[in-house]
Amino acid sequence: MTTATTTGPVTRAVGTSHVRLEGRDKVTGAARYAADFPAAELAHGWIAVSTVARGRIRSVDDAPVLKMPGVLAVLHHGNAPRLKEDFVGTFGPDTTTQVLQHDRVPHVGWPVAFVVAETPEQAREAAEALVITYDAESHDVGFRPGHPAAYTPEVLVAGRPPRTDKGDVEAELAGSDVVVDARYTTAEEHHNPMEPHAAMARWDGGRLEVVDTTQGAYATARDLAQLFGLDPASVHLRSEHVGGGFGSKAQVRPHLILAVMATTVLGRPVRAALTRSQMFSLIGHRSPTAQRVRLGADTDGRLRALEHTALSATSTVREFVEPSATYGRSMYDASGHRTVHSVVALDVPTPTYMRAPGEAPGSFALECAIDELAEHCGVDPIALRARNEPSAGPVSGLPFAGRRLLDCFAEGARRFGWAGRDPRPGVRRDGRWLVGTGTAASSFFAGAFPATAAATAEADGTFTVRITAADIGTGARTALTQLAADELEVTPDRVRVLIADSDFGNAWLAGGSMGTRSWGWAVTLAARELRERLALGAAVPPDGLTVRSDTAQAVSALAAYERHAYGAQFAEVAVDPGTGEIRVRRMLGIFAAGRIVNPLTARNQLTGGMIWGLSMALHEEAVRDAASGDVVNSDFAGYHIAAHADVPAIEVDWLDDPDPDDPIGIKGIGEIGTVGSAAAVANAIWHATGVRHRDLPIRPDRVLTSATAQKERDRAGHR
Repeated sequence: MTTATTTGPVTRAVGTSHVRLEGRDKVTGAARYAADFPAAELAHGWIAVSTVARGRIRSVDDAPVLKMPGVLAVLHHGNAPRLKEDFVGTFGPDTTTQVLQHDRVPHVGWPVAFVVAETPEQAREAAEALVITYDAESHDVGFRPGHPAAYTPEVLVAGRPPRTDKGDVEAELAGSDVVVDARYTTAEEHHNPMEPHAAMARWDGGRLEVVDTTQGAYATARDLAQLFGLDPASVHLRSEHVGGGFGSKAQVRPHLILAVMATTVLGRPVRAALTRSQMFSLIGHRSPTAQRVRLGADTDGRLRALEHTALSATSTVREFVEPSATYGRSMYDASGHRTVHSVVALDVPTPTYMRAPGEAPGSFALECAIDELAEHCGVDPIALRARNEPSAGPVSGLPFAGRRLLDCFAEGARRFGWAGRDPRPGVRRDGRWLVGTGTAASSFFAGAFPATAAATAEADGTFTVRITAADIGTGARTALTQLAADELEVTPDRVRVLIADSDFGNAWLAGGSMGTRSWGWAVTLAARELRERLALGAAVPPDGLTVRSDTAQAVSALAAYERHAYGAQFAEVAVDPGTGEIRVRRMLGIFAAGRIVNPLTARNQLTGGMIWGLSMALHEEAVRDAASGDVVNSDFAGYHIAAHADVPAIEVDWLDDPDPDDPIGIKGIGEIGTVGSAAAVANAIWHATGVRHRDLPIRPDRVLTSATAQKERDRAGHR
């Protein structure tokens, strides 16, 4: 038995840049993802999906397929293991999990069979040869404003109300000197992380061992146990490396369910991996939105009325609402303040959480409307926002736990050169290019969920931290190592952090910009207590001295505040009026996002978020065919995302933003970079061309159409 010591004064790790601990493994190929894990006698599954958008399965002709080389099984609704019908998972009731449980087909791409073979090639060939007949029914995939089936949901994400009302909006609009009434649309978007979804499942000594590409190993393991009626302790799930998620890997998905079904039937390990095309129907997406913003203000731009209504699509399988109108609930105050959500159930796959759910499309609409109001009032867009800066939550009435939004704008304006901007649209040229600049605010709530962690002082003087966190490419391993090292008062090289193992206990998943904050809190408490015990002379046994933490009580005791990260987004664009081509030349984001643990990875996250918004503004659009009900561009050839050539010089920085009431001080940075960046680009395009674009993405054809329409209006004005 030995006595472990912490060193004397150690250079603080938090706040300094550290390369990712797993970086070398990733670039050399040593890092193993879900589809890389080997297993003896591994079999491979392939998902056969429906080719009709609505109907019933009449028959599955599996006999010929079972005779094909290497085929081991064909699972379908007639022979698949039964699942719990009234499943209530981490995110509530979820009937998207009921795969191969009935003959009903709710949308194109719904799993209708799972073919298992000795090799993935054999499984795919057999799945493509499988003949399934349907009784097709008429379907509706047409999302549009004014859809007769639209309704108001009972609840939004995290229990938020679908509607909020304060004051008399109509009376305030009637009494306003300036009114903006504009409609906006955003397209259906898909996550498309670099690593497609995959899972491997096997039974080992009565325990289900699973490797999955998930954003939350503990939650997924618990949900899987409930779905199959298993003791939670009998399910062990690991997710060593995850190649991006953006919300699509936050829940139990069909590939995992089918892998567990197959291993249960066959008694040997089974892997299931999705194709890029299958990811457009099996893992969720961001719904298209149709939004209307009505603003009423005095001549100086002070708001009297703010109304934001938002329509999104859901499926007939499970209700999911894109909470776009919630963005304004914490941003701008008005005597008359109303936000309303509605949804329409269509024969499409179920939407889900996607980076900055609600805030990304909602900020596009509201921040563009604010820019229009500034134009109509003849007020600088930043000055107008300053005039409408609330002193407390506009809807909640709660005090802000730090709100440095105007400081972000001030610093951003200084760096971007905003003061020299000619506010008139369509006057700045660079050869054939029309050049313009735009800005927008950004905000994302800062939340925390309970988590558990364990910190161990090893006999050799090192420390091991265990927590069921997930690193989905954000650098979470490295950040948690820095936090633990500082709390233990040692250098990071003496700390080993183990993550993504459901046996480590309850911990929130990587999502909602709450991962590092929730995990870091638990790690900090465990490390602190361990350091204190060692300081009092606690001996370290050969197998180590371990301290465990649980933040449930501390999280629930947090005082009620409006807690948000904030930012100011700036963009400069060039538009070719002859071709409709748009080039974003530079972007700047200044953020107030609490304690920044690792500046290197934080800058990556914020920059990536801004690029995501740029891609949303100019490129991303899933096109759904009304006749077939399917997405016609379900690949990277047709579904355009911002490539390197589309990404300009992007500058990111942040302001000191402590929250004195929060012991961890982290607000989260995964989403905030995305919020507002599409609006900044759209506002810059207006400044360049003098034409407002209220429909995303702003494609070249839309630029040309608007330019033609503007010429017609000009000619009509001269006549």
